[in-house]
Amino acid sequence: MPIEPGKALDVRAYFDRIGHRGPSPPTLGTLRALHRAHMMAVPFENLDIALGRPIVCEEAAIIAKIVTRRRGGFCYELNGAFAALLRELGYRVTLLSARVPREDGSDGPQFDHLTLRVDLDEPWLADVGFGDSFLEPLRLEMGIEQPQGRRTFRIIDSDNSLHVEVREPGGSWTREYSFTLIPRRLEDFAEMCDYHQTSQESPFTRKRVCSRATADGRITLTEQRLMVTREGKPEESPLASEQDWQATLKKYFQIVL
Repeated sequence: MPIEPGKALDVRAYFDRIGHRGPSPPTLGTLRALHRAHMMAVPFENLDIALGRPIVCEEAAIIAKIVTRRRGGFCYELNGAFAALLRELGYRVTLLSARVPREDGSDGPQFDHLTLRVDLDEPWLADVGFGDSFLEPLRLEMGIEQPQGRRTFRIIDSDNSLHVEVREPGGSWTREYSFTLIPRRLEDFAEMCDYHQTSQESPFTRKRVCSRATADGRITLTEQRLMVTREGKPEESPLASEQDWQATLKKYFQIVL
């Protein structure tokens, strides 16, 4: 549900959470800055699932978790909260349903992923909830190549869907997810949100993960290792115990479970 009437989102607290110190008019420059700050401050993580703590598609609960308790989350939480922040700042935001490819290349189910359309003078695709993906919004224009750091992104139109694709240096195009422009509500994602935290078929119930962008790469903590990637070069460190894992979680993500 939306934030309760009369209880406006605390923008200052949200800015503090993501370390945003710049201006906040609803412009493209602000959107880019907020998107990048969110990706670097708020981790993509599924830690509540392993703890048996229910995740709900309710705006107030999501914002309390991310802003007040300074946690991360997965797409429904991260993009749900980011959409609320953008709306509070005066942006026109539309929630969109996306489908993530399965291992065999077929499309996943509808509402598998939540992404965002932001309309300024032209439309943009914003997404702070897909993990290791674009750090700044993509222009919602078909076929143009959009470089970001070492990688290049594009959006193509095919088979009655739009598709986000990425290309690594020297590589070929790989699909990240497919989506349509049909407006959705946060509660529309509740069934798949429940699936992803309860089903043995969901990747989120198989292992813990906590990951965020950095200025030159990414930091990712999984069940038994820490991976620090800088300029495309990963370095892995094994973790010997649960105590090591908890200490690493606190050191790199400031999270104590």
